[in-house]
Amino acid sequence: MLFIAKIADGRRLKNLMTAIASLIEEASFDVSSDGLRLRAMDPSHVAMVDFELSKSSFDEYECDADTRLDVNLSELLKFLRRVESDESIELAFDEKTAKLSIILRGKYLRKFTISTLEIVSEKVPTPKITFNAKARVTTAFLKNAIKDVYTVSDHLKFEVSPGKFIIRASRDLGSVLIELDEKSETLLNLKVNAPSKATFSLSYLNEIVGAASATSDIVTIEFSTNMPVKLNFEMPNQEKLQYFIAPRIEETE
Repeated sequence: MLFIAKIADGRRLKNLMTAIASLIEEASFDVSSDGLRLRAMDPSHVAMVDFELSKSSFDEYECDADTRLDVNLSELLKFLRRVESDESIELAFDEKTAKLSIILRGKYLRKFTISTLEIVSEKVPTPKITFNAKARVTTAFLKNAIKDVYTVSDHLKFEVSPGKFIIRASRDLGSVLIELDEKSETLLNLKVNAPSKATFSLSYLNEIVGAASATSDIVTIEFSTNMPVKLNFEMPNQEKLQYFIAPRIEETE
């Protein structure tokens, strides 16, 4: 089979792979004539990433047969992080040798090669969840809010009521309250079907939002009371970068 993909903005591909690597270390991409797809759980099964990079995202793309591309993301990123601002990236998979080539083209050519893996993984279905709250905010706001919460706690609570989106956290020695209303510049849209609240681990949110902020300026947060949260980072070219994180169940009210 033949698989070759070229993207002029090499740093964008690096940032996308970094965003995925915030959750998983080994990735099994489904490669087809339409593009790359990945849906995977983190090792603890607390969070899931749902990723698509369409054919239109690449400047050149060729795949003549469906295949799986299993890679260690930490090893792949060692090479992708070498890309300069004016360099393109070309990926080429040799099925016979099970090697993936990473070619950086700029002022000169650099070629790296990585061995692919044989990952035994089950198909991960898309969670079927009814969300009662939907807040569309800037990624910069969410990233900064997480830093604020980290000053007092290792988890945060999302809350919504008509016209308000709230992030809060508390410990014995302090608390944080961040409130957005419909006049806030960073709250781009708010939809509330029912007042909702749910608590989530900051370690997951910090890693995910920190990495995804390099690829997306806007994120939509969807949740219901004590249910998983869905983070949908807005992307161009029919791309998809979504995460689901399970809640911390702490209260029954």
